[in-house]
Formats: sequence, C-alpha cells, structure tokens
Amino acid sequence: MKFVFDDGGRHTAGFKGTADDCVCRAISIAAQLPYKEVYDLINQYGKQERVSKNKKDRSSARTGVYKPTIRKVMEHLGWKWVPTMKIGQGCKVHLKAEELPAGRIVVNLSKHCTAVIDGVLHDTYDCSREETRCVYGYFVKGDGA
Repeated sequence: MKFVFDDGGRHTAGFKGTADDCVCRAISIAAQLPYKEVYDLINQYGKQERVSKNKKDRSSARTGVYKPTIRKVMEHLGWKWVPTMKIGQGCKVHLKAEELPAGRIVVNLSKHCTAVIDGVLHDTYDCSREETRCVYGYFVKGDGA
C-alpha cells in the first residue's frame, strides 16, 4: 500500500510536540476538515463521558479516544461504521488497497486509526505492517459501503 506522510493539519493548526492523536488526524484527513475543528469536537464529546471505577479518564483528542466516542463523533459528521470482522472470527480484511473500498475512509486498527484515500495510506507513519495489519472496520461517508 502506498504511504503518504500527512499530519492532518496538526502543525498548521499550531500544535507542537507529539501526541496520541491518530483519531483526530484520521478524521481531519478523511473528512477534509480543519484539525482544530475535529480536535474541539472530539473533546466536546469526551466531556460528556462518565468516569467510573473501570474507566478512569475521558476521551481526549490529544491522548486517545474510546471506541464509543469515535462512533458518536463519526455519526455526528454523517459517517457510517462498516465492521470487517466479528468476535472469534479472525482477520478477514488487511490494511491493503485491494481489500478496502475506494474513496475516503477512516480505518480502525488495533490501538490505532488511520485515513485511507483511494487505496493510499495517509498518516504520520506507515502503520500497515507490510500490508498484514488487520482491519477491524472502517467508517465511510453517508451510506456507501
């Protein structure tokens, strides 16, 4: 899979240093939205989360976003979740151009999210693991699947 370095506009928005902001970057890239706008939206949804004994913190655009919050943000933006595997099924779809749909998608991987545009990986590093990385599912705009 071809790789293109893309920080989603993080540097242009004035953010410095490193962060675990893959969700924010992926959404900014795929949805073609300003990084700061997505950053604020994620944090807005994060503030609505409940903290409990098992979940000691809230989602943050800078330090990580929980899966239910990712789904809420994507639904808010009009994107639909397409699962590619079920529990106990094993990996069926890999981070490979031939195994993913054309167009702009946000791909959910183990502990990472990335953007793929027409089979080209857009991220700050090549997270494909030589096209062997398993895809749990992806978000597409509207009803396309």
